[in-house]
Amino acid sequence: MNTECLHIAAGIKSTFEGTGWYGDSLEVILQGVTAGQAHAHPVANAHSIWELVLHVSVWAQAAVDALSGVPIGKYPWPPERDFPPVADFSEAAWQQAVNTLFSVHREFWQAIEKFEDRRLEEKVPGRSYSFYQLFLGWSQHAVYHAGQIALLKKEFSSLDTRQR
Repeated sequence: MNTECLHIAAGIKSTFEGTGWYGDSLEVILQGVTAGQAHAHPVANAHSIWELVLHVSVWAQAAVDALSGVPIGKYPWPPERDFPPVADFSEAAWQQAVNTLFSVHREFWQAIEKFEDRRLEEKVPGRSYSFYQLFLGWSQHAVYHAGQIALLKKEFSSLDTRQR
């Protein structure tokens, strides 16, 4: 049986699509965000929306790879791997970043749906913690960054209001 894994996968899925119990999903939060807004740094010393999207994507890919037996690299990762730099600031590149975010997460929760509950306590390759901790921690990580992205997006609304 994989009842617990199905619950975990549904929770992660709701962070990205549909409605999370905490509020809007990333799908909703990212609607209408332009490449210019995604690249901007409206809050000093904070990551941009685009940087956060890339960060969440690379960590999701690491989790997907771990499910296939690939060890997650030693932490801390080099900054350019943890928060990959944005090289192309076009709308097409922004849409590709968003599409990658959703496709890698779809791959992740679909893999969790197929994961068996009896394996939840197995160690993640390259880590000292279990898959159960990875899945729950990943869910928390995604919600944390979704909140940051939502706040950055609201900052643009505030700027628009103040400029009127």
